[in-house]
Amino acid sequence: MENYTVTGHIGEGAHGLVLRGRHLPSGRDVALKKVKVRRLEDGIPINILRESKILKFVDCRYIVKLLDFFPQGLGFVLVFELMPSGLWEMLHDVENPITPAQGKSYMRMLLMGLSYLHKNHIMHRDLKPANLLISFEGELKIADLGQARLMWMDSKNENRPYTHQVATRWYRAPELLYGAKYYTEAVDLWAVGCILSEIIMKSPIFPGETDIEQLAMVISSLGTPTEETWPGLTSLPDYNKITFPESRRVPWETLVPDCPPDALNLIQKFLLYDADKRITAQEALSHAYFFTPPLACPLSDMPKPKDGHRNKFREREVKADISIEELFKQLSDFVP
Repeated sequence: MENYTVTGHIGEGAHGLVLRGRHLPSGRDVALKKVKVRRLEDGIPINILRESKILKFVDCRYIVKLLDFFPQGLGFVLVFELMPSGLWEMLHDVENPITPAQGKSYMRMLLMGLSYLHKNHIMHRDLKPANLLISFEGELKIADLGQARLMWMDSKNENRPYTHQVATRWYRAPELLYGAKYYTEAVDLWAVGCILSEIIMKSPIFPGETDIEQLAMVISSLGTPTEETWPGLTSLPDYNKITFPESRRVPWETLVPDCPPDALNLIQKFLLYDADKRITAQEALSHAYFFTPPLACPLSDMPKPKDGHRNKFREREVKADISIEELFKQLSDFVP
């Protein structure tokens, strides 16, 4: 820590404090994530290992940068570029509501960052407004890659199994809610559809209180899925554990009221039961939504959050529903 000094408090995470600091040699303000190792035999928490390994590899302006990583006492410190706010706070700032053009710019930045991850065979697995940070310049950056995974095939060119206990409930793809162990980066694309609808409505499209309620809410909105609309549905691990009343699809205009037609069309292309048919991040960047007025505004016209913007909303911030114990259970899921 001799190169850093602590200048303030930002918040608390699952594994320790997040502090504001300054890099003394350069004078740069940074965020310091101080992680404590509770028991030496446990080693470094697996999500911290994943995040640090992946962030050392990626190089994209729309993904938060890991600047340094070093041990301290019985723990260690991750040093990130300082981000004063997040998309969740921007969406809930009633005094300075974002415009449709600004929301479109946020979506463009999100898709560019996600396209980069997917091209490099990385699933994020926990996209949500709270994990999309906003820089002092107004630029959106994907953060919190603790649940991210490298995608790879086995010797038979088949996907390997993953845990389904990922993603915050409101943004969790239906295949995960049904316990799927074999899935792709399409789980991120479902989350993007939820985020786009939230940018437009300023509230989540599927705010379930439990996993069962979450699945019920999706089915009652999109209609009861079948093998025709969702190939492989009946073979999912939890398919036979619960049944729901037959439901007809609710009109999209009712689900996302006052939504421009092009935006509504893009949301539909993300929120499909069949993961193989969801539009990719790269394809979405060429969708008519981005070429229909109002166009995405330039960075110079984006909101510029000030210091302390996140503190204004922290007590209302939505928390992930993954416990520390569940995170440690994912140790066997880690591939060095």
